[in-house]
Amino acid sequence: MKSDTVKGYSFALVATIAFSNVYIFSKAALNEVHLAQFGIYWFSVSTLLILLYTLYKRKLSQVKFLTKRQIIILITLGLLEILTTTAFFLSIHTIPDPAVTSFLGNMFPVMLAMGGVFILGEKFGPFETAGAVLAFSGTFIISYTGETSLSKLFIPGTGIVLLNAFFATVASLVVKVHVKKMSPELLGLNRSAWLLAFSIVMFFVYRQSLEIPVSALKNIAIGALLGPFLAILSVYYSFSYLEASRSSIVQSLKGIFVLLGAYLFFGTFPLTHQVIGGFVTIGGVVLMTLGKGKIFIRRTS
Repeated sequence: MKSDTVKGYSFALVATIAFSNVYIFSKAALNEVHLAQFGIYWFSVSTLLILLYTLYKRKLSQVKFLTKRQIIILITLGLLEILTTTAFFLSIHTIPDPAVTSFLGNMFPVMLAMGGVFILGEKFGPFETAGAVLAFSGTFIISYTGETSLSKLFIPGTGIVLLNAFFATVASLVVKVHVKKMSPELLGLNRSAWLLAFSIVMFFVYRQSLEIPVSALKNIAIGALLGPFLAILSVYYSFSYLEASRSSIVQSLKGIFVLLGAYLFFGTFPLTHQVIGGFVTIGGVVLMTLGKGKIFIRRTS
């Protein structure tokens, strides 16, 4: 239905804007605190917010009726989210400019679309193939350092972003298959609770202190509200109305928002070739998704 499509794209847009701010506020916080300190505060805030929202929507009662298979799915998703989110924040911490991290993150919708082909049986035509090649080319342009040796060929953090994209793809495909059987609220709470538990373990492993600067705490509070709460829930809601690949086309535009935010917040701006590469990746994702939606065929028919 057309109304469902509009809802899906609306949720995807909200998720994109909210998630763009995660790059900014998490980067600001990670400049001041250890990753373990960051995690325990970030996911304490998000878990509390999602728990309250789940109670408000009266979705927590679903826990009583979970089947063994669904419990296994939630555990699997929790482990995948630990890998995905750890890689994400490591890349934020490693790469100086969050806009570059965001542009590289456009490999996620490409991998998601490819996963849709191999796992969900979605079709992949010539336009999608061209778009994927374009996105891969843009990623190479962004991360290429100009060096010839393999160890210095790409900027530090590129591999971490690719790992993040891979694990995020697997998690998103699992969510896409099961989101209609389990509510977005329950999936979001499961994700945040697992990440909080992992953060607590890492907090004691690295023997960190709970004392952090007030400025870092403010950035964490804002980022956790926008990211793990608003953005993640919006993504899950968008999956209820759209194909995973269609939702990802809107999410791929986050690099533009991050580019502006990073410049205003940190005064940083990527190198010229990185900006070009970033827009090439966006163009690739757009082409790939338009091809999947048969837009070109409709216009010529």
